[in-house]
Amino acid sequence: MAIQKSSGHTPTERYLSHLCDRTFLGLWSYANPFKGDGKELCDLIAVFENHVFLFFDRESRKFDRVNADVRLTWERWKKEAITKQIRNAAGAKRYVLNNRDQIFLDADISVRLPIQIPAGELHVHKIVVAHGAKEACEEFSANNVYGSLGISYEARLSEHSHPFIVSLDKSDPVHVLDSHNLDLILGELDTFYDFMRYLVEKERAISRHDCLTYCGEEDLLAHYFLNYDADSNSYAIGTKEEGYNRIMIGEGEWRDFVETGPYQRRKAENEISYTWDRLLQRTGRNALNGTLGGDGGIFHGNSAVYEMAKEPRMARRALSEMMANSIRNFPDDAKGIVRNLSFLASFFPESGYVFLQLYHDNPGDYDTEYRPLRRTILEFACGAAKLKVPHLKKVIGIAIDAPKYFRTNSEDFILLDCENWSDEDQAYYEEANKELRFFQTDALKQYRKRITEFPKAHRPKQPPKPGRNLRCPCGSGKKYKHCHGRAI
Repeated sequence: MAIQKSSGHTPTERYLSHLCDRTFLGLWSYANPFKGDGKELCDLIAVFENHVFLFFDRESRKFDRVNADVRLTWERWKKEAITKQIRNAAGAKRYVLNNRDQIFLDADISVRLPIQIPAGELHVHKIVVAHGAKEACEEFSANNVYGSLGISYEARLSEHSHPFIVSLDKSDPVHVLDSHNLDLILGELDTFYDFMRYLVEKERAISRHDCLTYCGEEDLLAHYFLNYDADSNSYAIGTKEEGYNRIMIGEGEWRDFVETGPYQRRKAENEISYTWDRLLQRTGRNALNGTLGGDGGIFHGNSAVYEMAKEPRMARRALSEMMANSIRNFPDDAKGIVRNLSFLASFFPESGYVFLQLYHDNPGDYDTEYRPLRRTILEFACGAAKLKVPHLKKVIGIAIDAPKYFRTNSEDFILLDCENWSDEDQAYYEEANKELRFFQTDALKQYRKRITEFPKAHRPKQPPKPGRNLRCPCGSGKKYKHCHGRAI
């Protein structure tokens, strides 16, 4: 059955929906959900694993008044665009925690939220997006780089409010974004894992310190990126040293960071990773349209697509590179039936991927003969990967027609859950693989490229040194050892 999603009621809500569809993918984000009483829960909800993201989007045009008193207008704008939404967010969080199975896509409460919110511990992140103060913020201070709101999380809120600085209670934090940094945050952290990891670390820093203050959310993000540990592929906000109870992130951190080589290399090398996203988005659209065949568990966390969506951006980079390399290396003279298998470890150590390309010059009926054959081959390939790498608990299979020979294509996905791998499973796949002989080499062919969030610069190759008794390449006519080779 097709699922009708709201795209938002206002221009800013529609833009928020667009950004969240990109970050969380269309399957896991829904605009304008409703409570069981038919009232709107929030402006957008995104659910993945045991994390729920509640977005509240408001635009106030109070600063449009000419010659308005800045401080008075600020208080009125803040009350409408932020304070009321913080109160609404607290109520929505309580509702989700107590009624996680009573969320609907329509006011008639006839269509439930397709994503099942899991039982057990739940992490609810509240995000308020406030529009309408950017220009006024820039005019108020020449030092404000982007017109972003300053944020301060404190144990005791100050009685005196400073224009364009939002004081927030650290005991139950809400994240406040604005017209400038909404796009930036969801653009830089555009996978579930990356966005979740940032909010979790930020909430940890808020809890750990008496005060966390920054001039714009983008400046905090720059601080977060700059505190990257390549060995653990993790980030921190603040310092690991003890004895500090306040953090202040200055203006312009993001402006300076985007000019650095590591940031620019990261952006460039991430381009290929969106191949992974397009594959997921296409499958997600088919699921929402009701045209996806096979396993219907895609909405409930037990599907190959769900596992694929867990991957962070840098892992998608490596996965996409592997697929591109495999496609390039497929034989140019395929005849009969030709298969090509590649294996790549996931970002998560107990998961792995099998990528199958298949060519068949006499496939029969595509849907009733060929695709069932392709799915069977893919299943046995996933079983063979488990035999070769025993520690795997999940093997995700992706199968396509070899792109070198087909202008159009389709995909098959398989999730082989090996959590409770039995002796019978072992024997079954060993028997199946006797004839197929998948992954029979001593060393499993894997793409084990070391991935890191910020790639290092490539060192240019040095030209080979000429022989000492050969003519010097400078053109002097002398032997190299008597010319430019003397100093070596």
